[in-house]
Amino acid sequence: MLRARRHWRQARLSLRLLAAHRLRTALSAAGLVSGVAMVIVMVALGRGAERRVVERVRALGTDLLVVSAATAPRIAGRVRQVATTTLLRPGDAAAVLEEVPRARAAAAAVHRTLVVRADSRNTTVAVTGTTPEGLRIRGISAVRGRVHDGDEERERRRVAVLGPVLAGTLFGAEDPIGREVRIGNTPFAVIGVASPRGVDPGGADLDNAVTIPLGTALRRVVNVPYVDALYVQGRGTSELEALEQEVRAMLKERHRVREGGPEPYAVQNQAVILRTERAAARALDQLTVSVAALAVLVGGIGILAVMLISVRERTREIGLRRALGARRGDIRAQFVTEAVLLAMAGGAGGVAAGVLVTLLGAALSSWTPVIPWGAAAASVAASALLGLAVGTIPAARAARLEPVAALRDA
Repeated sequence: MLRARRHWRQARLSLRLLAAHRLRTALSAAGLVSGVAMVIVMVALGRGAERRVVERVRALGTDLLVVSAATAPRIAGRVRQVATTTLLRPGDAAAVLEEVPRARAAAAAVHRTLVVRADSRNTTVAVTGTTPEGLRIRGISAVRGRVHDGDEERERRRVAVLGPVLAGTLFGAEDPIGREVRIGNTPFAVIGVASPRGVDPGGADLDNAVTIPLGTALRRVVNVPYVDALYVQGRGTSELEALEQEVRAMLKERHRVREGGPEPYAVQNQAVILRTERAAARALDQLTVSVAALAVLVGGIGILAVMLISVRERTREIGLRRALGARRGDIRAQFVTEAVLLAMAGGAGGVAAGVLVTLLGAALSSWTPVIPWGAAAASVAASALLGLAVGTIPAARAARLEPVAALRDA
């Protein structure tokens, strides 16, 4: 009890002494404030970037393989008329589902960039033709109206689901359901507006797009027998690598790909992309935190310098206290307490400044803030430990002063 009361008295005395020299206290804490604020802002940026990457990959599915047509090779130095191979067929999706045990679902898709018109308005957007199963795999649902069903797929009906951005571009505030749009030169009836999906990892706006039945796209829009991609959904993210090997082997056998030759398709594993993007974001996070930690260390050195100056200025005070019975431990504890309180004040000020800058930056941009409260608490705790570490040196120097020598030299 006596020890606790003594520590409380020392803390109150330290606060009074720090308040008595406000300018010096503010300047000594400024370095720590800037360092901790940098930690908060950098970690918030890293966490925000990581979350955005995760959201973009998840918009396409994290348990998904995307089998895309590879770039068409040159034959005798001549460029092919088509940019990609034409090997993949709509039936490959059904074959994957039948022959690959780890595949939970599969769908084919064709992609084109075409002009879409409605009345006097037109724009160039991504057009995707896929099956109802492809809509489910890609997470495409309707926020208004509906998406196309199996009957419309089999009958190759001219129906379309607009992305919310495209719907706003073509129809403004009007309800597009039941209205007509032209994709290329083919008229389509709008049956739904898709739920917002954001952007994909490549930066393409998934909401500025239109989706139509696969059979309709192949027969009425692009007029080709092949597809651009297969979407294969696994039974779990952990099985995607094995699923990839099975899909490659099945397609190789189905299309009689020559042994040792280049594969006419590319397989994109969403789980691998997610891991790679997360690793890159975390590496950047670690780098920025390391730089910010150096700034915190510089702030600690500033506190050390100020405390050493304080010992020299308060030689008379130290001598009087020793002459009146204060022990070396009391003097040491006094200066350590001042250093810890000063460092904690700098850490708390840095957290406040970092959070303010983070929120301000988010308000001025489209970036969603991720306030790292764990890092904020750790920063204050680390500041206290830093103050304890740098405070021991001036505290030990003050405690070594003899009363008579201190009063004489004052």
